[in-house]
Amino acid sequence: MPLRYVDVGGGLGIDYHADGRGAPSIGEWLAAVSAPVNEAGFELVVEPGRSIIGPAGLLLTQLIRTKTQGEKHFAIVDAGMSDLIRPTLYQAYHEVVWVGGGAGEQHSALSTQHSALLTYDVVGPICETGDFFGRGRVLPRLAEGDLLAVLNAGAYGYAMSSNYNGRLRPAEVLVQGDQATLIRKRQVWDDLG
Repeated sequence: MPLRYVDVGGGLGIDYHADGRGAPSIGEWLAAVSAPVNEAGFELVVEPGRSIIGPAGLLLTQLIRTKTQGEKHFAIVDAGMSDLIRPTLYQAYHEVVWVGGGAGEQHSALSTQHSALLTYDVVGPICETGDFFGRGRVLPRLAEGDLLAVLNAGAYGYAMSSNYNGRLRPAEVLVQGDQATLIRKRQVWDDLG
């Protein structure tokens, strides 16, 4: 059977690490993959969904409280593994960044409270040892109500979310420029019925 093309699937990765040590650029990846496929006389088909959608989404979560056990600092947030299971399921890395203070921006990144950096395990409120978003993450000293963003959650965030432990799924908001549009409302208890 003669072949016309080679479908390499969704091989375009995402640079989950902010320091650039993750996936190659799209151009680098295409150059490496297309050369042998073209030399063999085939067309190349790529399914770049995750590489487009992944970086386009983030999970915004609010700090419930911090906790210290010995030398270890925990940042307990209101989102959990039911909202983004990739870190729990296969230890996927997602960058976690401080977005700002909660409760009306009562403090800023330049305030004394946020001037020191600490290493946190960022964990959810579900009583499971696997309920985490990142371990050993260096962040400003956090305060209750702070907002954190778990980056590159667009491809598998909502699609892999669940109602585990009776947790309600979060809202989805599409942001374009300075416009925000609710595209999926936050679940309420009646939605589970």
